[in-house]
Amino acid sequence: MNRIFAKNFIVALLFSVVACTGGKAQSEQKTLAFGDVMPSFSLADQDGKVFNSADYVGKSILVIYFYPKDESMVCTKEACSFRDSFNDFTKAGAKVIGINGGTVTSHKEFSDHYKLPFILLSDPGDKVYHLFGVKNKLFMTGRKTFIIDLHGKIAFTYEAMMQGKKHAEDALAFIKKYKAS
Repeated sequence: MNRIFAKNFIVALLFSVVACTGGKAQSEQKTLAFGDVMPSFSLADQDGKVFNSADYVGKSILVIYFYPKDESMVCTKEACSFRDSFNDFTKAGAKVIGINGGTVTSHKEFSDHYKLPFILLSDPGDKVYHLFGVKNKLFMTGRKTFIIDLHGKIAFTYEAMMQGKKHAEDALAFIKKYKAS
């Protein structure tokens, strides 16, 4: 009986993963890496204004972090860590941008609730997630941070699903080291 349950559970789990990824193998999705050019994109921010990435390349170092869900435990810790280090990022010439598939309204509520001083972008359908090659983890969209240099190239990446605070810490440490060299 337990073997039948286990087999059915595994089949259901595999079916769910395939259904959540739209049946596409994520291994086919190219993940952006060091030296790759950041793809251009336009998304609405938490205030409903259109953010065009091309408008910022060459003007600021971009810290773009992808996170699964507004108001979830790890995502909130991650956002608050970026908030708490926001002045240090700004002094280093960096612009912090959070992206996920949540709505403009959800991002506005999340931003207001935690007094987030940076841009949150709504990525319906995870189009930008796919442009950057951020892979899903089980039933959630992935968590990955990219630093884009002044030439529009990927200078640093960090990926860890359960260590939200580390994204801000490691990104800031990299930028300080990058600026010092």
